[in-house]
Amino acid sequence: MPVGECLASGVQTSNVARSRLHSTIPTVSVAGRTLTVRKDLLRTRFGISGLSTTASVTVPTMVPEPTEILVFQQKLHGLPVERLVDALDERVGSATVSLAITDEAIDEKLPDATVVVGRTITTEQLELAESLELFACSFAGTDHLPIDELTDRGITVTNAGGVHASNAAEQAIGGLLALTRDLFRARRQQADGVWQNFQSGELAGGTATVVGLGAIGSAIAERLQPFDVTIRGVRHSPEKGGPVDEVYSYDEFEQAIVDVDAVLLACPLTETTRNLLDRSAFQALHPETVLVNVARGGVVDTEALLYALRWNDIGGAVLDVTDPEPLPPEHPLWDFENVLITPHNAGYTPEYYERLADIVAENVERARENGEWTGLRNQIVP
Repeated sequence: MPVGECLASGVQTSNVARSRLHSTIPTVSVAGRTLTVRKDLLRTRFGISGLSTTASVTVPTMVPEPTEILVFQQKLHGLPVERLVDALDERVGSATVSLAITDEAIDEKLPDATVVVGRTITTEQLELAESLELFACSFAGTDHLPIDELTDRGITVTNAGGVHASNAAEQAIGGLLALTRDLFRARRQQADGVWQNFQSGELAGGTATVVGLGAIGSAIAERLQPFDVTIRGVRHSPEKGGPVDEVYSYDEFEQAIVDVDAVLLACPLTETTRNLLDRSAFQALHPETVLVNVARGGVVDTEALLYALRWNDIGGAVLDVTDPEPLPPEHPLWDFENVLITPHNAGYTPEYYERLADIVAENVERARENGEWTGLRNQIVP
């Protein structure tokens, strides 16, 4: 929509529109900001007349062509950031993609950037971000960002939710299979050169509860389906359903974990989920239940877990996350043969940057088609 079609009313705007409305009077309130605009410019360029010294106008958001995408220096999972730049370059068509390695490069390129892709952005950098419309966080979590400042400036924020789904799900299923089939015993016997049959379990015909049905939890449930497993899910809004046979609320958590063969945690750490697996929950589990945690260490009460392991109240645990983390070398969790510990490694994927680029490229295209930086994939703010 051309800027000339703006109407006298409340305001939504883009940095491009703001740059076109630059001059001296009257004062125009734009999305909580104040701009100074010449009356004759409003009349001749935007078709607005009869204004006093102050006015409120609607200026539709416009997506500039080409979009300037700036990638901040970042090291994720040991992958070179140049892979992210190349992946974006392949996906965003006419947009310009550049990389800022140093603070000096950021200061130079940030004023022209429409989109910034990075782990974080500081309030000082936001002062320079005159054209910024979208901050695409490279992480799934965004609680480290200056959300209030981003919101006040009308900058849309997205995250990288979903980029870990397949790899985290694969690790959860792999750990579950390792304990169910007792591959640890096979490994010990191999190290000793012992050829001896042993009993092991199977997933088929069993029941598993997946706690958290976001991207990772849903991916876990989907990968469990071919194993002929009855799947229960736990989520805040059971009415949303999921790729499971039954859905429970967190108020029904203990009911959801009774008589199951596995409990797989893929939920965020919140006030509701902190110490969700406490002494009471472990008492509700079957003595052969396997616990898999690819969520956060704080979802499990570590002391309660140790008690359950020592007294054989559960069959074992697969822990990609722990509390505390990192786990100290002297911690007793290291000593159990039926516990598999990995150093928060489920999130690693060689495809991280490519999947992140898919999200950013899709959102740039959506903004280009819709004419505004809203309704985006993984949008957190506004």
